[in-house]
Amino acid sequence: MNIHVLLPHPHQHFLKGLSRTPFQRCRFIFHASTPLASGIPCAQPLNSLRLHCTKWMLLSKGFQRKLSVQTTLKEPAEGLSDKEQRLVDKLYTGLVQGQRACLAESITLIESTHSRKKELAQVLLQKVLIYHREQEQLNKGKPLAFRVGLSGPPGAGKSTFIEYFGKMLTERGHKLSVLAVDPSSCTSGGSLLGDKTRMTELSRDMNAYIRPSPTRGTLGGVTRTTNEAILLCEGGGYDIILVETVGVGQSEFAVADMVDMFVLLLPPAGGDELQGIKRGIIEMADLVAITKSDGDLIAPARRIQAEYVSALKLLRRRSAVWRPKVVRISARSGEGITEMWDKMKEFWDLTLASGELTARRQKQQQIWMWSLIQESVLEHFRSHPAVRERIPVLEQKVLRGALAPGLAADVLLKAFKSRD
Repeated sequence: MNIHVLLPHPHQHFLKGLSRTPFQRCRFIFHASTPLASGIPCAQPLNSLRLHCTKWMLLSKGFQRKLSVQTTLKEPAEGLSDKEQRLVDKLYTGLVQGQRACLAESITLIESTHSRKKELAQVLLQKVLIYHREQEQLNKGKPLAFRVGLSGPPGAGKSTFIEYFGKMLTERGHKLSVLAVDPSSCTSGGSLLGDKTRMTELSRDMNAYIRPSPTRGTLGGVTRTTNEAILLCEGGGYDIILVETVGVGQSEFAVADMVDMFVLLLPPAGGDELQGIKRGIIEMADLVAITKSDGDLIAPARRIQAEYVSALKLLRRRSAVWRPKVVRISARSGEGITEMWDKMKEFWDLTLASGELTARRQKQQQIWMWSLIQESVLEHFRSHPAVRERIPVLEQKVLRGALAPGLAADVLLKAFKSRD
């Protein structure tokens, strides 16, 4: 329930009584001369009463001399202990204030597979989502960050490009977050590629944040928490989010449902590219960049660029306002990277003005929800006692060829359905 109260001279006992009201959201209007806290109007008294100031705004017309503050009664999430509530509040406060340590700890929390930590992560994500929506409303409904998916075959120079590209963006005043999804070691479960160690200059930039995340065997090479990590980075004030995927394969189809623009990086001397790269992946690309276009590779880079320009004309367009482009770039000399960024901004402006960007993000929210449902249903199925005790026996029979996989699946499904 929302209430609006004009408080020329708020009394301490009145404010304290608000902490016991059932209202979840209240808006208070204080007179400009109201004595509150030292230097920070209303912040200290209300925080001490479990009231949290989220934003200030000057009132127009007859109330220009008054100051408005939207406050939210902070009620502990149901089932959380005081220690857990303090942890969530600390991470949330540090995150929205732009503290990198809190962002890192928040992403670690959402990546956890521990059941209780997953519940805490959802509480934190809900708070960040509400803050994110409020900030978008202040931004006239426009998205706060540009989400870009970046992929390409091994050896295309993705890390080298990201470091040069990222330094260029931070020098122009942007805050960049790189979510590098690495394949995982079967032994330790950790990342194999170590992208952060290959972006030494960018990793030291205080306006850039690099987060390598092991896939832990996730199909498609995109972690189950990549969407959540994107949301946390945007809540932390990063206005450009790069999601680097494992290579060329199912990961592209997964990351396309998370980002605004999909960029494909290709090397100039990789053989027959039009045969080696799947047509479906080319159809998904909004921008194709031929890398390493310098020295002896300039001529083959031009040839490959011409081939892809011709090939893209034959493919179905994903957007009504944007035709995919092919550019040549060199992270060593810097050639073409500024022009590439100009085309990316052109894509952003066209899709935002046409409404395609908003529609795509709404569709992605729906896909995100159903992917989480599928994951939760499968986890619930595998953890059911009647199913869990049969899985090892049936797997062995399938491996020996004594039982068809379809029959094994039917047995498990019947065991699950008869659980009552």
